This record gives sequence, structure tokens and C-alpha cells, in this order.
Amino acid sequence: MILGALVIVVVGALIFNYFQGVKEEKPAEVVTEEGIELVEEEGKLVPVGLPRVHQVTQGENLWAIAERYYGSGYNWVDIAEENRLPNANLLTSGQEITIPKAEIRKPTIDIAEPKLASPTITGDTYTVVNGDHLWGIALRAYGDGYRWMEIAQANNLESPNLIHAGNVLTLPR
Repeated sequence: MILGALVIVVVGALIFNYFQGVKEEKPAEVVTEEGIELVEEEGKLVPVGLPRVHQVTQGENLWAIAERYYGSGYNWVDIAEENRLPNANLLTSGQEITIPKAEIRKPTIDIAEPKLASPTITGDTYTVVNGDHLWGIALRAYGDGYRWMEIAQANNLESPNLIHAGNVLTLPR
């Protein structure tokens, strides 16, 4: 009978400790990836210190700002959404924008089966033909359409949406 009571007390203590430990929140573990400190919140990795306010400087764009805070330019969409920007391409020097707490976006590429309508581009330059656009050129040159921004920056294109047949573009490798 004493042994039975002892078993009940031990099992009760174990159950009590288990439920007490479930209620306690574990401290968040900080992980550093590409120079950005990340913490797991609700099962997602988000940068530490967000949300915050950022003051735009001359020549900055949302892609560069997103790379600074998230380590990924693809988060420019989150910044534009948070600030309800009517035109994400128009930022003014001194403008204050909110950098939201958001999961880091990464590109997804299907390397196993590239779906290219045209032959790949292997050279360091490319001559634009009718119907070309930077997304398609980046897809054919790098296998990643999201790298169109690199082509635009390397060629100092003021309007990346406007390229003409005959233009010779430098393709950074």
C-alpha cells in the first residue's frame, strides 16, 4: 500500500512538472544568416529589431532597403505593402518608411527542368531583339528571372521596362 502511494506521488509530480514546463515560453534563439540576426517567431525566421522606421537616402530603392534589413531584396514587396506605396519605384530622399516584421523571402528555382522558350545566353554581352524583356534575358542568361535587376544596374538603365532592339547589354557573371 505504501509502495502504491509512493508511485502515485511520483507520477503526480511528473505530470505537474510536465504541464508547468509547457506553459513556460522558451527564450528565442538568435541565428545569424548572411550578416542578419534572425529569430524564430511563430515557426518563421524573421530579422531581429523589426518593425522599425527607415529614412530613405538619395539613390535608394526598395530592393536595396530590403537587402539591408532582410538580406533578401525579394522582401521589397512587404515594405511596399506595409507603407501602402502607390508606386514602389518612386521614393524620395528623406521619406520615412516602416520596415515590417516579415519572414525572409527566398527565390525558388526549378533547376531540374528549366522551361526556356529560347536558347540560353552564355556570353558576357547580349544584343536585344524584338520582344525581349529583362526578365526573359535574365532567365536565359542565369536561369533566374529575378536577377533582371543585376542586368539593369550593370547597364545603368533608367527605365528597366524600356529596352530597344539592337541595344547591347552587359551581363554580369
